[in-house]
Amino acid sequence: MDVSERRKHLPTTRNPDGKLDYVTTLVGHMAAVSDMERSSVTLRYVPDKLILEPAAFGKYLDVLGTVEWPTLEEAAAVILNDINNELIARWVQVSIDTPDQVHPGIASHEVLLEDQQPKWSNPELLSRLK
Repeated sequence: MDVSERRKHLPTTRNPDGKLDYVTTLVGHMAAVSDMERSSVTLRYVPDKLILEPAAFGKYLDVLGTVEWPTLEEAAAVILNDINNELIARWVQVSIDTPDQVHPGIASHEVLLEDQQPKWSNPELLSRLK
């Protein structure tokens, strides 16, 4: 799938208060491993100038679920890159995991990726996250 085709499903709106640091969390599901078993996807970010329209995240994951991903890591990296490109958040974290025991002999498989703007830091805020 073309990058611009994916990213058009991530509409943004203006951050209501760009002076505040706060965490937005969105949790959705996508068919990353198989159509029958949907992976959980968690997006957390500290907005800068823009915020993501929440309902759009679910639609975006539905679009990504039509792609056959060779690895969970690749799916997570694509999500992180798309979010970074559209939001340019101060800090962003993407977590994606497979349903329990999708892989023989493996209880779970989770990928966690993070990125942040070079000069941004708020360890007190991030330390409150579970």
